[in-house]
Amino acid sequence: MLGGAVGDALGNPVEFLSLDAIRAEYGAAGVTGLVPDPEGVTGRVTDDTQMTLFTAEGLLLGYARSKEADGSGGDGTALVREAYLRWLDTQDHAAPPPADAAGHRHGWLREERWLYARRAPGNACLSGLRSTHVPLRGGRPDGTPGPVNPHSKGCGTVMRSAPFGLTGLAPEAAFELAAACAQITHGHPTGYYAAGAFAALVGHLVQGDSLEAAVLRTLHLLSRYEGHQETTAALRAALDLAADGEATPEKVESLGAGWVAEEALSIAVYAALAPTRPQVFHVDQHGRHCHPNPPRTQVEAAFLLSVNHSGDSDSTGSLCGNLLGALHGDVRLPHAWLSRVEGRAVIAALADDLAAEVHPCEPRSWNY
Repeated sequence: MLGGAVGDALGNPVEFLSLDAIRAEYGAAGVTGLVPDPEGVTGRVTDDTQMTLFTAEGLLLGYARSKEADGSGGDGTALVREAYLRWLDTQDHAAPPPADAAGHRHGWLREERWLYARRAPGNACLSGLRSTHVPLRGGRPDGTPGPVNPHSKGCGTVMRSAPFGLTGLAPEAAFELAAACAQITHGHPTGYYAAGAFAALVGHLVQGDSLEAAVLRTLHLLSRYEGHQETTAALRAALDLAADGEATPEKVESLGAGWVAEEALSIAVYAALAPTRPQVFHVDQHGRHCHPNPPRTQVEAAFLLSVNHSGDSDSTGSLCGNLLGALHGDVRLPHAWLSRVEGRAVIAALADDLAAEVHPCEPRSWNY
């Protein structure tokens, strides 16, 4: 979750810029670290991190209810939707609104005033949450359009879905829970399959798989579901491109722009997996080793690859960061960037709470 916030903050200032415009503004290498947004603030996160936090809060509520006498977690999809309604309040109000009897406006995150900020939220996320009396679908996804925004497959599904992979559920169960919760706002099968695939990827990574192994396992999982083809093709394209030599922004752009779910997933996987050029040093007139930019680790290079393209840079950066965090842990995240990320303490505390619930306890049977 911290990795996702780092990628989100890196991509936020350049989200709507073309690659040419990024290079014109920041140099031939593009963005090489955190830069100020149009309002001059560095380290701000967007709706990607906001909604990821509310996903985690909804899952935590499910865990809390699972401790009740009957051992049931309740309707998990409904609990996550209630959490998203609390996020919607942060988009519609300048400060926490009064609590209500329905239970939508009760939670820790709704009291965090820094979350009351509009950072280009997705239209489908907003309209989907404003839909009323819509039946929520759970269980095994079947490849048919969901009841809300049935033609929408925007990346708003996948960018909020990392916490489903942190639940301790088996990857297939995490996949199906994420796919069900994606349909709260987006009904296109590719939109919800990409969300499920991302949850499964994160789940495999925290269980110790390599990223390539996690992708292969997720592809096998996807093959069991009707209508998986677009999501499968996007993941295979990322794998094939990562095996095709040194990574470049131009190769990133061959995968799409990331505005739709499967493209954002593909770009994030490619950026996290592809080999990047080592930092090039030269010797100056005094015999000192110099470099045009600060030296980069492989993790830093992956982050920067994920945001330097013409498209939804904050979402692809956030997804790549989620993968890097799950793969390497917070100790490998660039400290200089992490220390400047908005809301870092809250993100870490919520992530710790979720981890404490899942490990080392035995997995619970949630009624999802």
